[in-house]
Amino acid sequence: MNENTSLMPVVLSCQGLSKTYRQGEHVLPVLRNVDFAIRAGERVAITGASGSGKTTLLNLLGGIDSASSGRVVIEDKDITTLSARELDHIRNQTLGFVYQFHHLLGEFSALENVAMPLIIARQDFKTAMTQAETILTRVGLAERLKHKPSQLSGGERQRVAIARALVNNPACVLMDEPTGNLDRATAASIHRLMKELNQSLGTSFIIVTHDPDLASQMDRIYALHDGMLMEQKGGGDSD
Repeated sequence: MNENTSLMPVVLSCQGLSKTYRQGEHVLPVLRNVDFAIRAGERVAITGASGSGKTTLLNLLGGIDSASSGRVVIEDKDITTLSARELDHIRNQTLGFVYQFHHLLGEFSALENVAMPLIIARQDFKTAMTQAETILTRVGLAERLKHKPSQLSGGERQRVAIARALVNNPACVLMDEPTGNLDRATAASIHRLMKELNQSLGTSFIIVTHDPDLASQMDRIYALHDGMLMEQKGGGDSD
């Protein structure tokens, strides 16, 4: 972590966050009173066994799912109090999302896929395309702008997904197993890309991962166990 990160503002936090699922008479608590915060420019890993609730936590932090109790605050706004329209605006303008499977639209080019969040936000079309080209160039895909997902490698598709997440210059990017579907060499290149973007753009990253190499490069590492989030020793840069 940059020594000045601790002085940076909190961009996303949660307090007392809990999630319980009910199936008939059965009650399944997934998250129990989770408290968490990430500051501008931080990189945080969330680890845990399959089924421990990592993706559920990420979905709650991103406003994709609703908590049973507790609250999530994004840039001083409690998203549990927002209307659906206001929440959509926050997600579009403040957060970026990257998943294990890129979820690119197959009928559109890399450039069009990356520009999509800007177009949805009703930004000028030409400006949207220019911004999309700029970020795609930044992630090393200047020669792939017009290629469709089927014409790209797995690593290239994930770079497009990362570019799409960053095109709005979000305060924080939420990533769910971003390298889980890639070979080791390609995953390593994505690790380096995320580190470079974090350092150059000051974007915060919350990354759910089973990859110990990726987790070890984060500023902080948390583990989910029995629904509780606990900070682990370790973390920090390693190449």
